[in-house]
Amino acid sequence: MVSTTRQAPKQTLGDRWEAACELAAHRNEISEPLPDGMQVVDVLQQLNVDESSLIAALLADRRCADISPEVIAAKLGDDVASLVKNVRLLNNFRPCREDHPGLPEQAERLRRLLLAITNDVRAVLVKLAYRLAHLRLLDQESDAQRRCLAQETIDIFAPLANRLGVAQLKWEMEDLAFRYLNPRAYKQIAIGLEERRTDREQYVENFKSTLKKLLEGSNIRVDIQGRPKHIYSIWKKMRRKNVGLDELFDIRALRVIVSDVGACYGALGLVHTHWKTIPKEFDDYIANPKPNGYQSLHTVIIGPEHKPIEIQIRTREMDSFAELGFAAHWRYKEGSEQDDALNNVIVSLRSLLDDSDGDSELIEDFKSELFPDRVFVLTPNGDVVELAKGATALDFAYAVHTEVGHCCRGAKVDGRIVPLTRPLVTGEQVEILTAREAQPRRDWMNPGSGFLVSPSARAKVRHWFHRRDRSENKEAGERIIEQTIKRLGSQKLPVENLLTHFKQEDEDSLYVAIGRGDIRQTQLDVLFRPKVEKRTLRALAPSETPAKSQDTSAEVFGVSNLLTKTAQCCKPVPGDDVVGYITLGQGVTIHRRDCSNLLNLPEQRRERLIEIQWGGEQKFYSVEIKITAFDRPGLLNDITQLILDQQANLLGANSRTDPNTQGVVMNLSLQVRHYQQLTTLINRIEQVQNVFEVRRIAS
Repeated sequence: MVSTTRQAPKQTLGDRWEAACELAAHRNEISEPLPDGMQVVDVLQQLNVDESSLIAALLADRRCADISPEVIAAKLGDDVASLVKNVRLLNNFRPCREDHPGLPEQAERLRRLLLAITNDVRAVLVKLAYRLAHLRLLDQESDAQRRCLAQETIDIFAPLANRLGVAQLKWEMEDLAFRYLNPRAYKQIAIGLEERRTDREQYVENFKSTLKKLLEGSNIRVDIQGRPKHIYSIWKKMRRKNVGLDELFDIRALRVIVSDVGACYGALGLVHTHWKTIPKEFDDYIANPKPNGYQSLHTVIIGPEHKPIEIQIRTREMDSFAELGFAAHWRYKEGSEQDDALNNVIVSLRSLLDDSDGDSELIEDFKSELFPDRVFVLTPNGDVVELAKGATALDFAYAVHTEVGHCCRGAKVDGRIVPLTRPLVTGEQVEILTAREAQPRRDWMNPGSGFLVSPSARAKVRHWFHRRDRSENKEAGERIIEQTIKRLGSQKLPVENLLTHFKQEDEDSLYVAIGRGDIRQTQLDVLFRPKVEKRTLRALAPSETPAKSQDTSAEVFGVSNLLTKTAQCCKPVPGDDVVGYITLGQGVTIHRRDCSNLLNLPEQRRERLIEIQWGGEQKFYSVEIKITAFDRPGLLNDITQLILDQQANLLGANSRTDPNTQGVVMNLSLQVRHYQQLTTLINRIEQVQNVFEVRRIAS
């Protein structure tokens, strides 16, 4: 451990800064040439960031890794602890690799990942400051590492800084990276700028005096500055326009700062009146801001000696935002409820920041739900794969390559084996475990099984089975129908009915279509659910609207103010096909249409059946399922964990094991919210190791 002395930042800070310095006073030494936390603080000082960001930059230094978030929270508050945790995550996220792919879509995914794995956008700003401080130390790295870090900066971090509107960081990162990526071009442009620097500066200074006199003569208060030249942007323009250094318009450039928007257009009018312009070089970014919130007027005029001069005209607030991006927002907003520049950043970054109505809740300004419908995960090589929210490791496998999906037999997430049905979380690294031969499973095609969220991945599985041997598909189709009948407790339908319903020529074609996935499990479930003849109770007066039930979430057609309850024999749940039965003195009892009591109902009592539908109330409903399996240690625990994961309630369990065969039969009493939840749960339990069959107990 070594002790260090900390220099106070330029801006005045409070007691928390002193406490942070005390925490960071004793730290570990590291062998890598990484930036010191105070060097990052110096970068952020130029951006006028808040105190919490400066403290986070100081304590996110890898040399301070031993300081736990709990200690930071106790001494500096939860907001600082959370921000430090976010910055550490970004700093440790992904080491630079020389074989990093330079594909634009991969770079964009990496930028999105950096934004998505933190819930505080200030952490991204601190990460950018860390990268700039690291670039300033690149001469201490190996040549290969220099080029790697420089290319990664150009591909990922400089565009990210531009998207956030932080021009100061963007320009310096680009120039430092370009210096190591193309040292020859960098040196040529630097020498070219220096050779005629004195003449050019004298020319710009003379024109500046003329312009200032003109504007002040028209009562426009103005501050005129020379605009710094950035070598990387000059090189890009030279390549894009295929011109030499002397032919670029912005080699001679001025920035005009005025008081308000009206003065911007007034100054522009005077400039255009006194000098000829190059019309194609005019841009109005005040009326049409850039996506990152940048606002300014740009014009190029023909100055003395027929030399072009670029002039940028903007307000003080626009200039602050152009240089500091959203970092300027919390320093300049002064309690405003709405900030148009910030809103442009919000649009650009998919609601990256939330509007706020005051400085008192500063931390809440920068909480974000960046990509609510997407997750970004990493391959073992560090490449980013973008998936839909809720995607599983199996979705990931098919996104990597179709054959990887077909051969998938398991997955590791961050080094740990996980179920293929587990939803992935942004920032996780996923490794797919494959078999030598492709062998997808038919239940992967069933949306209720939870294996695949992506329709395109399910289509790939379906296509694989479509190409399989006809005899294999025929056998599989027969097996699927048998399993469906058992699971639903239904009766086998005549083959002629199936052929007519699914428009198949013969029995073999029917089973082949089922086996290869052309006829889906959901279609079979609907068809095999037993039906009871639908009747309407005509003895009761009709009503315009269904009546709300009093103790269930069902509605009765044609009857008002009737008490309803669910039958205990078949225990229907929302989503089941149901019918009502009028009891004597106890209202209407709700039964499943395939309830054995209804199927065996005498003809004279069928007149009591009434049409009924589920309403919109949310409550739990009791059901029972029967599980047949081969007994093993941990079987019941695996099943109860699945029930917990599906947010169902386990009311009771009755288990009987045959000591001779080690076969076990479990009867479970559950509470579920609706039929889809029950179907998903049954499908998941069927995938548990050693489980042979799961079926609902009808009565």
